Amino acid sequence: MTVTGHIGDVVSSAGMGTSRSLEAPSRRLGELAIKGLLGLCATVSVVVTTAIVISLVLPSLSFFGEVSILEFLTGTEWAPAFASPSFGVLPILIGTLSVVFFALLTGVPIGLASAIYLSEYASRRTRKTVKPVLEMLEGIPTVATGLFAFLFLVPLAQDTLPFLNWRGPFSYGVAGVAVGLIIVPLIASVTDDAMRSVPAGLREGAYALGASKLKVSARVILPAAISGVIAGIVLATSRAIGETMVVLLVAGAGNPNINLNPAQGAQTMTAYIGGTATGDIAQGTVVYNTIFAVGTLLFVMTLAMNVIAIRTVRRFREIYE
Repeated sequence: MTVTGHIGDVVSSAGMGTSRSLEAPSRRLGELAIKGLLGLCATVSVVVTTAIVISLVLPSLSFFGEVSILEFLTGTEWAPAFASPSFGVLPILIGTLSVVFFALLTGVPIGLASAIYLSEYASRRTRKTVKPVLEMLEGIPTVATGLFAFLFLVPLAQDTLPFLNWRGPFSYGVAGVAVGLIIVPLIASVTDDAMRSVPAGLREGAYALGASKLKVSARVILPAAISGVIAGIVLATSRAIGETMVVLLVAGAGNPNINLNPAQGAQTMTAYIGGTATGDIAQGTVVYNTIFAVGTLLFVMTLAMNVIAIRTVRRFREIYE
């Protein structure tokens, strides 16, 4: 063999070794374990959701086997435990929607204003300080917020608005305000993240045209982040609908009546569930099954709201490349 041929064989073998070293290694056991763990977590979430739905639907079917669904949805008297029971859910449904209305009336403006400040006005140091503190408010126990509203907000409202017909210490309007304070961090955090994800070119173009910071924030950035804003409001609405302790302490759990005066108490759907599901009611009775019927209605309301929100977000979503 010539010297040239020998050198060619060495180079060829070296090249083959390099190509073998560059080949993608086979999947390691750790990666497969992580993939399996993630799949297990996804499966558990689906199974748990399915189990919740089944646990709500089965007793609800038993309830609607004895009570007409038309009476349940259109009746104006809710007294399932009385000697002459009435199963009209409208009083506690209206009570729930009234609390949610005042919660959104309080939480949405404050949350959006906080998000605009954090995204467009606050310095980096201020944002690093304010946003974690704002998000910590969401971790305050709701029973503490309820006690704060009952002991401070209700007397304050009675002194500030004496012309309202106050009857006792309960008020669903004040309960709505307290729930609104709870959902402020959720709206502010989600909206702030959505606004900060808007490309900087939109801001620079608006400033180049002579727009003020307020106009840029309200007319350029906020509309561009509308999908994130809607998502935050929908999450906050779901949170307000499902709130229990605040409305139980502040709005009261007395006789459910259709009442349009926010200075008076009202019973909500979650307050009814929380006040009734105490273990004192025999299982399998109609009164016991009302808990699941009301819970199913809450689930359907939340599901419908989320479906509408998803379609709205897809319609108005802006995609930037």
